[in-house]
Amino acid sequence: MIRPWWETGVIYQIYPRSFQDSDGDGIGDLAGIEHRLDYVESLGVDAIWLSPIFPSPMADFGYDVSNYCGIEPMFGDLAAFDRLLVSIHARGLKLILDLVPNHSSDQHPWFVESRSSRNNPKRDWYIWADAAPGGGPPNNWESDFAGSSWEWDAATEQYYLHAFLREQPDLNWRNSELKAAMFDVMRFWFERGVDGFRIDVLWHIVKAAAFPDNPVNPDWTPLMNARDRVFQSYSTDQPEAHAISAEMRAIADDYGGRVLIGEIFLPNERHARWFGTPEQPQVHLPFNFQLIENDWNAERLGHLIVDYETSLPSFGWPNWVLGSHDAPRIAARIGESQARVAAMLLLTLRGTPALFQGDELGIGKVDIPAERVRDPQELRQPGRGLGRDRSRTPMPWDCSQNAGFSTGEPWLPINADWPTRNVETQGADDGSMLKLYRDLVGLRRAHSPLNAGDFALIRASENVLIYERRGGGKHFIVALNLSEEVRRVTLPNCEVLLSTLSGVPEPGMLRPNEGLIVKPTS
Repeated sequence: MIRPWWETGVIYQIYPRSFQDSDGDGIGDLAGIEHRLDYVESLGVDAIWLSPIFPSPMADFGYDVSNYCGIEPMFGDLAAFDRLLVSIHARGLKLILDLVPNHSSDQHPWFVESRSSRNNPKRDWYIWADAAPGGGPPNNWESDFAGSSWEWDAATEQYYLHAFLREQPDLNWRNSELKAAMFDVMRFWFERGVDGFRIDVLWHIVKAAAFPDNPVNPDWTPLMNARDRVFQSYSTDQPEAHAISAEMRAIADDYGGRVLIGEIFLPNERHARWFGTPEQPQVHLPFNFQLIENDWNAERLGHLIVDYETSLPSFGWPNWVLGSHDAPRIAARIGESQARVAAMLLLTLRGTPALFQGDELGIGKVDIPAERVRDPQELRQPGRGLGRDRSRTPMPWDCSQNAGFSTGEPWLPINADWPTRNVETQGADDGSMLKLYRDLVGLRRAHSPLNAGDFALIRASENVLIYERRGGGKHFIVALNLSEEVRRVTLPNCEVLLSTLSGVPEPGMLRPNEGLIVKPTS
């Protein structure tokens, strides 16, 4: 069976502001990414996912788009994009862009027209509502960035909806003209040659038409995200959104070989619905964030892996994510030793893995001084651990000034240990995290059961996770010790293909913080 590239491949996420700066302004750009493509190719990955590169006022660093068919000047222009795309394809890699269909910038010409008067033809391209009886917002919906989701527009005397910042008004996907315009955006980039989209907050894309209040969360405390005062029962995951997802899939299928990845945070049963049906498929990969969201212990991981696999429809393909531009670094969450084990888990589970730039170096906690905080989430809700700057710090390339990222002052601080934790240094160290990632991706590519084979859980106890991968008459076992103690394990006679630690493991034993990939010999 020949599988599509996105099933057997590995996706590498690049945060463009922080990958490589080519012009000395301290902000990464497209030319910088092109300059570093040899490195990306050396990882053995199959596709690059770029966080948003469209024109934007940068209220939310690109997730507030003011032109869906252009390039933000700080990153380059369409000519620079075309050169990058050619260079990516020349290396046999794919390019996935970040599409933001739930909301635009308030500076997008569409919204400028929409708010100009109640009678403007684009008024209904966004979501407007009258004040509640007696005044105030139409309902109790909470913004993901704290405060009401509704912003009063004095000129037209109505509220507009924004699930995120007030500078990010929500688009009205119930309007057929808006929907057609956004579908044209997809075609614009497909025709330019991109290989797919990661679709931002896809489950937000339609809201309940009557705007009922969301149920109040009785367990909310002031230390939690203000968004969680209510359950988003009516402001997200509405039934009508699935038809739109299916239309997006039909457009992608028209171009052949393209992939759609949906950002969706939902319980398994509701999450699985975003695959659609065989007759009306939706996104190829509804992103699965469970390795980020759950406690790091073998028992919990074993349960969630099995439950997730069980929830998939027969035609659905799994995927896994350890890090992203929104989540704390994996090495910051569980420590560098376990981050090595986590890398082995990510790259040996059944399904498509996505890597986030810098995790392959083991970048851990990066302290961001208060005066250098840039993330609106942290600025609006300080002290709650919600800030995302910690994951968006510049890539450390070598021991030169600013870690080789820029000749100018980087827009965010670089990890403090960059003189030793950088690509050049780790590339020369056979025991480095970078070497481990390259070896894992190489094994995954060399042995198809490790990417597309069957999965079976063998053990999830005493902080030991063991599972097997089978396919094409071949058999592999992955054994992971999530503890800092020696663990005895029962394995058949086998050849050790890779350990996360140096040296030779003792048969029947897992060293502290050790992961093994073995091939049974009998």
